[in-house]
Amino acid sequence: MGPASPSRGHLGLHLTLAAGLTVCIGAFVVELVRALGGNGLSWAYVFEWPILGGFGIYMWWRLLHEDDPAPPAARPAGATAEADPDLAAWEAYVADLEREDRRQDDPAGGAEVADQRHPPV
Repeated sequence: MGPASPSRGHLGLHLTLAAGLTVCIGAFVVELVRALGGNGLSWAYVFEWPILGGFGIYMWWRLLHEDDPAPPAARPAGATAEADPDLAAWEAYVADLEREDRRQDDPAGGAEVADQRHPPV
């Protein structure tokens, strides 16, 4: 059996949107009838429910597209660590941090690193 289709994987998300929009539309109609009947407070809800529904649509769209690849980094095309000294310095810094973390995970080397960082008082 092959992988689940994208639309099937998001079925719960689509159903949640449909239920939420149904509630928003129903509440909008109820509040509109109440507002036209003379309830002044209902006018606030007449505008609130469509805004809430719009927010639901926005979040649905964002959740559907969260698996999309992130936009390209601000690095210019073809930039490498050799061509960019700042990038090379950053990558060296990150590599040092990763090596230090590995040493701390090692029972033999972790004590040395901890002593160097926090000398006895």
